[in-house]
Amino acid sequence: MDSPTTSGSTDRGPLEFRDFAVAQARHLVRTAYLLTGGDAHLAEDLAQEALGKLYGGWRRISRMENPAGYARTVLVNTFLSHRRRRSSREHVTDTFAETAGPREDPALRVALLGVLAELPQQDRAVLVLRYWEDLGVEETAAALRLTPSAVRSRASRALARLRTRLGDQFDDLARS
Repeated sequence: MDSPTTSGSTDRGPLEFRDFAVAQARHLVRTAYLLTGGDAHLAEDLAQEALGKLYGGWRRISRMENPAGYARTVLVNTFLSHRRRRSSREHVTDTFAETAGPREDPALRVALLGVLAELPQQDRAVLVLRYWEDLGVEETAAALRLTPSAVRSRASRALARLRTRLGDQFDDLARS
């Protein structure tokens, strides 16, 4: 038997959050996977941490114009602050191979994730938001608290590094 609230209606906040989390979790994990340079376990941890932060303020967040965009911003900020906290956490000593998707060239995917992992965190975040999340320069700047010109220059430098490190493979990636 449900206990009534003071207004006589039940609180749907947790149920609405659950629906939101189910709808967004996979997308957040995929974005975090790219941000972390292919670390699936860390990606899941970051996505879960971001959803935990969202749950605390869900009543306010659910009334926002774009809660999914806000969730993405929380995820990116969680990723960027992760390195600062890492000194007190466990250290990875070995990496397990992830299974590649059937439609992609596994060697190319591994090469791209390796090069992404070598980029500075902010550059990686810019590339993921601009080209994976398909955000505009202004939206990316707002999410990362950068100026639009900083986003453009970081994206340009990061893409140049990708091109240099991947060589001919970069053209194959761009076409797929």
